[in-house]
Amino acid sequence: MADASASPPELLAVGRVGRPHGLDGSFYVTQPRERLLEATDTLIVREGEAVAIVRRDGTAARPILKLAGVASREAVEALRGADLLVPRAETPALEDDEWLAEDLVGCRVVDGDLAIGVVAKLLPYPSCELLEVQRPEAGSKALLVPLIGDAVRTVDVGAKIIDINLTFLGEDAS
Repeated sequence: MADASASPPELLAVGRVGRPHGLDGSFYVTQPRERLLEATDTLIVREGEAVAIVRRDGTAARPILKLAGVASREAVEALRGADLLVPRAETPALEDDEWLAEDLVGCRVVDGDLAIGVVAKLLPYPSCELLEVQRPEAGSKALLVPLIGDAVRTVDVGAKIIDINLTFLGEDAS
């Protein structure tokens, strides 16, 4: 579980190197973060030097990339599974009701004055994203909280606190 006092990561993952596509060093991106990936022309692979994206293909949901210096299927296979990273400072500005998953992980979750747990991760689902909240009680199942207005009252990333509505979630708030 993430430390709630930890500073936000300077590098953000925007996907991973997937299987090769063709013979020229192109590859599928797995777990793409479409908006962040589309906003950059360079990527950092395995926390190394920035590498230029020389070709984009596929769709936003299933992108295909070719990076400078990666010229064969074998080179892609050597990178397969590596995170594709971008500096946080180079990501697009967020709207008032948008947050990066990295900023929500580690936030304390409350219902008013009642402590519920800590966000362990953000889960992408087709209709909305869910917060996976780990409860402090031993053996307790994680609470899944949809990121929708009826379930989440407020998000204060600076204070690392998310206020939710347990009653809406069908949970006893006592």
